[in-house]
Amino acid sequence: MAQITFNDKLRDSKDLPKIVVVENEKSIKIFGGKNMLIAPPLEYNGIMAKIPKGKLITTREIREFLSKKHGADFTCPMTAGIFISLAAQASFERNYSKIPFWRTLKSGGELNPKYPGGIEFQKDMLECEGHKIIIKGRKFLRYFVEDYENNLYDLSQINK
Repeated sequence: MAQITFNDKLRDSKDLPKIVVVENEKSIKIFGGKNMLIAPPLEYNGIMAKIPKGKLITTREIREFLSKKHGADFTCPMTAGIFISLAAQASFERNYSKIPFWRTLKSGGELNPKYPGGIEFQKDMLECEGHKIIIKGRKFLRYFVEDYENNLYDLSQINK
């Protein structure tokens, strides 16, 4: 039996997108509503592919964009993280149609250690594009793009 690749997983949208009604009051309060979007992996890949050189995006902006697009109150943070990592792994796996996944940061401008090549690859790619990386922490080091907010890509440009 053939092994399933990251690209196979990326293309397998199952029954997504779908909106799930959340009943947990704590979650409703945290996320500001009951209607939670679970978007397909290819939607994350499509957004990440469009971030131009020198620009950045965070998982938060992607989630907000998708929830508005689909008329949901919020997008599932767990599946968003999984599918963003999946898009990065799938891009790294193929020899064509690569996406600049390193431009997608975690919330707060943090680099994502789960990407292919880890922090070093993402750090090198971002520095090559002119971004300055800062380190926070003493024992557990975390890496961030300095002033990342100044370089965020306006996702409203995607539909134009």
